[in-house]
Amino acid sequence: MENGSILKLNNIEVMYQEVILVLKGVSLDVGRGGIVALLGANGAGKSTTLKAISGLLKHEDGEVTDGSIEFMGGRIDRKSAEEIAKVGILQVIEGRRVFEHLTVEENLTVGAHLNRTAAGLKPGLEMVYHYFPRLKQIRHTVSGFCSGGEQQMLVMGRALMARPKLMLLDEPSMGLAPLLIKEIFEIITRLNREEHLPILLVEQNVKLALAVAGYGYVLESGRVVMDGPADKLRDNPDIKEFYLGLTDLGTRKTFRNIKHYKRRKRWLT
Repeated sequence: MENGSILKLNNIEVMYQEVILVLKGVSLDVGRGGIVALLGANGAGKSTTLKAISGLLKHEDGEVTDGSIEFMGGRIDRKSAEEIAKVGILQVIEGRRVFEHLTVEENLTVGAHLNRTAAGLKPGLEMVYHYFPRLKQIRHTVSGFCSGGEQQMLVMGRALMARPKLMLLDEPSMGLAPLLIKEIFEIITRLNREEHLPILLVEQNVKLALAVAGYGYVLESGRVVMDGPADKLRDNPDIKEFYLGLTDLGTRKTFRNIKHYKRRKRWLT
């Protein structure tokens, strides 16, 4: 991991309602200044992992029941979501949850509540508008009338207003047109490179995720089944077939050869 770890998950287990085991011994590292991708199919446990880190799990009757989560050397898995946000971990939840009746700029101002100083507000807005010029153009627009892409930019900008030390991004490409996705991923790359902001990225679009990340983990049924540098994961035949949808011939897989799936899951045997 680049420049050492800022976040470490040590063999964590997560249960919902004290009976449903969702994560089963998950360990991962996020380096200082790196982008790490968390990959896997629907229901693999990706969003649960992010919520375990950010503390939002507790609002859904979930709990880290074993293992530990460390951020900048301190244990955080017993802290509340508010305490975790104050130490600098901000999660951008899937579904683009904006305050629909507030303007774009009012939404951004709400995001500054963890960093609430008059001196901090203006530089924060300037930084957000630098990376998201579209938000500056529509800053007086009521957020509920913004497009899906504009709302995705807004929730990311709102998280930036709190000056995070680590950003957790959950499915930023979901439901967006390809051109918008390209723009948002370019911004993610710039934020990481220029602001040295570590990012843990959950993304079903594996090709996109591995294009921006330096390292990746593959989750399946609540377990990490594979991890490695992004370029090695891109070249892995299992990743190509099951997540990039490519066979050895470089063609799209079909339902006809889906039966190979169980035979090829070598990492679980």
